[in-house]
Amino acid sequence: MRTLSPDFVARSRSKVLECRLASVVVNDHGVMSVDGTLDVRRADIATMLLDRVGDQRLGLRTRDTEWTWDAVVGESAARAELARTLRREGPFHIGVLLDNVPDFVFWLGAAALAGATVAGLNPTRGDAQLAADVRYVDCQLIVTDAAGWARLRRLDLDLAEDRFLLVDDPGYAARIEACRGPLSAVGGPDSLLLLLFTSGTTGTSKAVRCTQRRLSVIAYAAAAKFGHVRDDVDYCCMPLFHGNAIMALWAPALSVGATVCLTPKFSASQFLPDVRYFGATFFTYVGKALGYLLATPEAASDSDNSLVRGFGTEASVADQDEFRRRFGAKLFEGYGSSEGPNLAVPDPAAPPAALGRPAHAGVAVVNPDTLRECARAELDEYGRVRNPDEAIGEMIDKAGALAFEGYYKNEVADADRLRNGWYWTGDLGYIDTAGFLYFAGRKGDWIRVDGENTSALMIEQVLRRHPAVVAAAVFGVPDPRSGDQVMAAVEVADPAGFDVEAFTDFLCAQSDLGSKGLPRLLRVSSNLPVTGSNKVLKRDLREQGWRTDEPVYRWAGRGRPVYARMTEEDRRALESEFAVHGRQRML
Repeated sequence: MRTLSPDFVARSRSKVLECRLASVVVNDHGVMSVDGTLDVRRADIATMLLDRVGDQRLGLRTRDTEWTWDAVVGESAARAELARTLRREGPFHIGVLLDNVPDFVFWLGAAALAGATVAGLNPTRGDAQLAADVRYVDCQLIVTDAAGWARLRRLDLDLAEDRFLLVDDPGYAARIEACRGPLSAVGGPDSLLLLLFTSGTTGTSKAVRCTQRRLSVIAYAAAAKFGHVRDDVDYCCMPLFHGNAIMALWAPALSVGATVCLTPKFSASQFLPDVRYFGATFFTYVGKALGYLLATPEAASDSDNSLVRGFGTEASVADQDEFRRRFGAKLFEGYGSSEGPNLAVPDPAAPPAALGRPAHAGVAVVNPDTLRECARAELDEYGRVRNPDEAIGEMIDKAGALAFEGYYKNEVADADRLRNGWYWTGDLGYIDTAGFLYFAGRKGDWIRVDGENTSALMIEQVLRRHPAVVAAAVFGVPDPRSGDQVMAAVEVADPAGFDVEAFTDFLCAQSDLGSKGLPRLLRVSSNLPVTGSNKVLKRDLREQGWRTDEPVYRWAGRGRPVYARMTEEDRRALESEFAVHGRQRML
């Protein structure tokens, strides 16, 4: 492991910030101003790749090997030619079932050059769901490795063995070499480049369509919004089958010619050693991954690193502050989805919990039943919404239908997104009296307690402050009489040693946790179920409710919470209450 001196860290951060603040940033292929404008802005990823021919800056690195941008394009072009020789009738869709390895990046480039489509397959899926994903997106070719092939060969995929390319097969490198030749690009702006599976945290996943044109627009916009420059070294620790890594890291890096550094999978313990090894200046994250990082033992040398900034979603304000304190890098917390347009623009005056200001006049928060815009949120001294019923609604973009390219073979889902001619995010939000936009959770995160709506996200942000909590998920479970009860699931290192009474004291001391937000049921876990992009699977937790082998504590009274661990007899007694009140259907 390479340890960086404080002097080196200061110089490194200063160099990147100087580039970001300079009037222009010049690379070998164009001029980019600080607002992200190129002298020639490309409309497709294929041309952006060809612009890197001859570029000798490092384009891709692992712990073992490195490639210049010129070499990255060459590797992509050889795979594009191989894909063309293997193409059959039907959609030119290539499934990729790999960790974050160089071949994943090369096949992204190959698809762009060949006019093909990459469907990133999630290795954390169960066998039945993985098979359904492959069949759904009509993969005619799958790129994987020996471990992936061992899984796939057991599944009913209706694909012959010659439809699989194993990147660790002894003959694979020779096939690539045989396909090297003159560079060409078949793909263009309207070529479908990506099929991105939605995370499926609250329902069945769908595949989002993303053309080369859309990804190029996102690349330039992200470079301008978050200050990507050619001197950046981007650490890719989020999975490449997900939009986070492709849209917020790989594509912006391509647009400015920055270096992409890969780690096979996210590892909290390996994060800082990797950052130091690569001299990384930028990374992307999701909230739970950030929680894992902060759960690692703190060291006095944590800030001895080259990071300048990171971008991600769903991290609490407390976690963002703690990361800045420990690691010395700024975090840009944003809102985004694989499907939709940008809703917010940064504003230095925005409160820490805000996303920024609405990106344009068409961004609004509406009541989905009345289609009327919600009232402005009135905040108390803790930033808590005083009028949630009137202020919190679904975030929409009245012009967003132009950016949404639809789901693959799912017209019903398309229609649901584009109701009334507007793009509906499916997410809750509110706009305060100062005009700042806030994320308030997924639409399924509303919990109706005693006739009032409570946001699961806001409760989660409180729970994550507890030092023993690595991750938290809050969701509604049916109440025996009416409405919902708040149930929380927390992930801790040692469930057996978890001090429930001390946790109760902590909850009662949180001034911004209203009485309706106190969990009635508390599940304590060592490993909450997650998607491949480290988002907690609330759908699974909600379905299980209190029916789990993990410890579940229940508070049944009033006043100060007193949590008792549920026994099997307690579970039966609770479920019998539903029968008494005629609500068995809720179970």
